[in-house]
Amino acid sequence: MSADVIPFPLRPALADAGQERLQRALAGLDAALASQRMAVAEWRKSLAQLGETMNGLGSSLNRYRGSLDQLETKVGALNREAVALEAWADQVLSSAEG
Repeated sequence: MSADVIPFPLRPALADAGQERLQRALAGLDAALASQRMAVAEWRKSLAQLGETMNGLGSSLNRYRGSLDQLETKVGALNREAVALEAWADQVLSSAEG
């Protein structure tokens, strides 16, 4: 007794449907990758803008610090003059009393 192997017939409609599904899935994947590329490009652009803004902020803070340092110098000089005037006034008052 011998057996004959009969090949399983592929139904063309099912094979074509599988190919179509695969093509749709690949097209969806391509679209998702394109969308992701655009999102990453926008993210990088935003990071670059943030970097520029932070550099500008750093420059502004350095200028502000410089202005504060100059103000500190001027206020220190005025304070020394005020202390000297106070000492002079105290000396004048004490010599007027004595």
